[in-house]
This record gives sequence, structure tokens and C-alpha cells, in this order.
Amino acid sequence: MANTTLTADVVAKAALAVLDNELGWIGKIHRAHESEFSENVNGYRKGDTIRIRRPADFTVRTNATLAAQDVIEGYTTLAVDTQIGVDFSFTSADLTLKINDLTERVIKPAMLNIKNQMAKDILSHAYQYTYNWAGTAGQTINSFADFAEGPERLDEMAVPQDDRLALLSPSDYWGLVGSQTGLFIQSANNAYKSGELGMVGGVDTFMTQVVPTHTNGTADNTTPLVDGSAQSSSYDTVKNTWTQSLVTDGWDSSSTITAGTVFTLDGVFMLNPKTKASTGILQQFVVTAAVTANETTTADTTLTISPPIIVSGPHATVTFSSALDGKTITVVGTASTGYKQNMVFHKNAISLAVVPLELPPAAYGAARETYKGLSVRVVPVYDGSSDTSTWRLDLLYGRKLVDPRLITRLSGSA
Repeated sequence: MANTTLTADVVAKAALAVLDNELGWIGKIHRAHESEFSENVNGYRKGDTIRIRRPADFTVRTNATLAAQDVIEGYTTLAVDTQIGVDFSFTSADLTLKINDLTERVIKPAMLNIKNQMAKDILSHAYQYTYNWAGTAGQTINSFADFAEGPERLDEMAVPQDDRLALLSPSDYWGLVGSQTGLFIQSANNAYKSGELGMVGGVDTFMTQVVPTHTNGTADNTTPLVDGSAQSSSYDTVKNTWTQSLVTDGWDSSSTITAGTVFTLDGVFMLNPKTKASTGILQQFVVTAAVTANETTTADTTLTISPPIIVSGPHATVTFSSALDGKTITVVGTASTGYKQNMVFHKNAISLAVVPLELPPAAYGAARETYKGLSVRVVPVYDGSSDTSTWRLDLLYGRKLVDPRLITRLSGSA
């Protein structure tokens, strides 16, 4: 291939091709909302937000008597508010290169870093609002039985069986592969190349180095309790946030409870969202905002939790037989300890929107390329004193865990 003067549009096309090729599991999550932001590419601006409806739900009557139900739809929001990029400089001589040379030397490493940063951000956001956690915190997934607890929990949650994905840390991924070598030998080549193990138990399974680690707060050696019985919610009051406040007491003085911490309440069980029958599994809750316990153990500490405690109606989440007041809170895991956050989920749990950035009017030679829902902008800035061109490569996106009912964390078994 002959040398050519590299321009912004040439670089943008090469960068977009690399990103599309390297997306991996990111390309499989929900992307349908991108078209809802605007039909005009110049209409995309940092902070643009759309509302995503939560589906209505209903109870089924078992007789001939008419029992009309209100249709109540909540919503969540997806904001395009994250701009990431990589910047690099070339002399004029460097710019007369083969695009293949530039792609391998510069563009591919840059786009891999952008992809990994985006993946890390998506997962770090999603796990903090994920309340279900199958397996035992701190245990490595090293058997099919361990892995199966993830899709089994999704089944208990009535999650559709199609379009499921699993993201495992390297230690959990290779623990699973090592225990099942004979079964997975035909897909070993694909696993080595892309970190994709293939379909395991109907779940498209990937290895990723950016699985986040959650660290529990400092609360230890305590028996925290729910303080007050009248703390359940109606769906109408929580339909847009899917959170509620829970008043508690009995924590260590000045101990911390970190966002993303999961706990159970003694005797509070998860309902099957379709049949509304108890699953026999303790409902898990996640703390969505970090909090420091009050100075004395007799004072109240208010947690913001998800899911909300709804005990009746089509959106009921839990069932329990005795009063909520005084129920024991049991935190998953040990105080001040970190745990890898493997995740198994339906693709509709997480939404990603990548939208075109504006081309600045004063940016001479800037270019933007868009393809299959991806968009990359390249802007060159020339410095005449040093005869160098600084190139900024940018991507604008938004991500959201839009439906925490479709996802679970996963650890191995003790």
C-alpha cells in the first residue's frame, strides 16, 4: 500500500473499525435507545437525557368477577454525559505513513484503552445498583455447578432465557474453564483469542479484566436491626427511583456502609415476579448511597436501598410473616473486604448509547465517523512552532442499569 498523507477522516475511519472489531460483550448489551436522542447529529450535546419506561405489571384474577386495575408505568433516565478520549502528537514527517502502520502502532492501542475504560465504567456503575448476589462472596467459580447458580437465580427472578450474558474475572473464568476442559475444548481457540468462552448453560460467557471489586464498609461485630415496622412502599411512590429509605439501628459507632453493599433481612423472602409466590430465597437489598452510622448505637441510621419493600399488588417484591421492626440485617461478605463482581444478566438490564459529537466550527480538518451505533470524532490541532500536530480522539456515550430485576452478581460456592 502506498504512503498517504493521513487526515482526520482517514484516522477516524481506522479508529472506528478497530473499535467495532474489539467491542466484545459491550456490543451485545441493549443499544436501541440511541436513535431516541435526536435525528440530527448536531443535536447531541453532553447531558442529553431520555426517559425509559418501566413496564406495567398486573395480578391475575381467578374468578369471573371484573376487577379493573390501574395501569402504572414508572420510568428511569439515560443521560449521555460521559466523554472519553485519547490524545497523541505527530510531526509532519510522521503523518506521511501507511494507515496500516498507524493503526497498529497508535490507533489500535488507543481504541483498546477507550473500550476498556468504557467497559470499566459500565460495570462499575451497574454493580452498585444490583441487589441479587448468587453464590458465596469471596469464593472462586471453579465448577459448572458454581456457574449455574447465576442463571438459576435469573430463572427464579423470571428473567427471559434468551440473550443472557455472563462477565467473569480472569480467576473465575479460568477456574471454570479448568474444571470443564473436556467440554469446552472445541471453543478453546475462540476463548484464547477474544475472552469468549461461548454459550455455557444458555449464557454467552466472557472473560473481562475490568470486572469491578466491591469493598464492604467498616461495620463489623454488630447486629444491626430494622427500626420501625411501617417501612414498606407502594409502587406508585417508588416507580421512578426503585429505591426507598430504610431506618435501622445497632451499627458500630461511626462505621461505614458503602454504596453497593448487599444485605438480607431475616425472614424477608423474594417473590417470583410472575406468580407472586415466595421463592424461599431471602430477598437481597443493595445500599445505593454510602452512609456513616450515627455516633451512638441507639441512634438511627437511614439507608437508601433497592429494591423497595413492596408487600402487595402486581409489583410486590417481598413477603414476610412477622413485623419488619427488629428484623436482623445480615451484610453479604466481611467488613473492609473486597469482592470481585462477576455478573450474569439479560442484555436489556443495561443500556448503552454512543452518539456523535459535534464538529467544532473552528476545528479545521476535523472529522467524525459513525457506523452501527458507534461514533468517533478526530480533531487535529497544529503547532507551527514545533511542526507537530496534536490529535484528539473522542467518544461520547451514556450508560445505565435500566432494570436491576434482570441481573445478578455471581461468586463461587464455599
